[in-house]
Amino acid sequence: MKIIEHYYGPDLTWIEHYTKQIGGKIDGNFITLPEDSQSGIRYFLDCGDGILAYYINVEYHRNYQLIQKNLNQDFVGFYYNLTEGNATVSTENFMYNVGRWQYNLAVIDGSLESKYNVVKGSKTFALCIFIKKSMIKAYAKKNNIIIQNIDTLVDSKENTIVRFDRMSSESYHLLNDLRKLEVGGPIFDLNLRGTVHLLISNYLKKIAARRLIVHTVNESDLANIIQIQMYLVDHLEDHFPSITSMAKMVNMSESKFKTLFKKITGDTANAFFMDNKLLLAKELLSKKQLSISQVSDQLNFTNNSYFASKFKKQFGISPKLYIKQL
Repeated sequence: MKIIEHYYGPDLTWIEHYTKQIGGKIDGNFITLPEDSQSGIRYFLDCGDGILAYYINVEYHRNYQLIQKNLNQDFVGFYYNLTEGNATVSTENFMYNVGRWQYNLAVIDGSLESKYNVVKGSKTFALCIFIKKSMIKAYAKKNNIIIQNIDTLVDSKENTIVRFDRMSSESYHLLNDLRKLEVGGPIFDLNLRGTVHLLISNYLKKIAARRLIVHTVNESDLANIIQIQMYLVDHLEDHFPSITSMAKMVNMSESKFKTLFKKITGDTANAFFMDNKLLLAKELLSKKQLSISQVSDQLNFTNNSYFASKFKKQFGISPKLYIKQL
């Protein structure tokens, strides 16, 4: 396994060090690597306003571990990741699988260290956006996005910006449209800048519509919440456990547990559990090996009617109609 220690940032200062660490060369805005290690495209672009974009569309020909330890912590990274294969994000305290969790969007404070582990043969299409914390307030104001307590939100002493999320369908289509373009040159740069600004704007609008949790988070707190998320995903066929029992599992008070869970995932533990239970139900139905009643029973829904109502509310279609459309 090739182990690389590097850092990111909202300007161009990290490019040379990063390129040297991964054994590549800088060619204009491209970072090229030997074909025996990776094939594909790595492209960076200064988008102005304290924002830098890093576009990746590569296939790995060896196992990699990229350890991110940022020198400049006054930024936030938006990681839109559509990896096909085996890839995980971890720290010393936790690890989660990008594909399994379907967390294709991670918003991570520059103060948090992380490791990205990817297995030979995996294909990664990702857009990383780095924005200065000090520019988030100006960006929201410029785009008429009203975020309550935004001064506290971007204050490192008061708050840690961290969220593991699923990108919206609109964001997914924006990335796919960008992926169709030939990389490099003024037309691509114009589209890349436009995509970056739309993605940031969409995300800020999304969090502006929710009640924000302002709380400092360290790696231990993050590890504890990820541990519970893993536990919930591993027990989707059971009933939802109590908040009391989950808080005890990670040695937290109930109030702290609920606060951190909502901050890191954007949902309550109950909503997270049901969301993933329904995704599993959809997957089981798509295989056409179990009936609606069997799926409902296997996942411990109260009855078929309750299962059908939750499924339709989540996906906008009844289980019966979903099966017919497969």
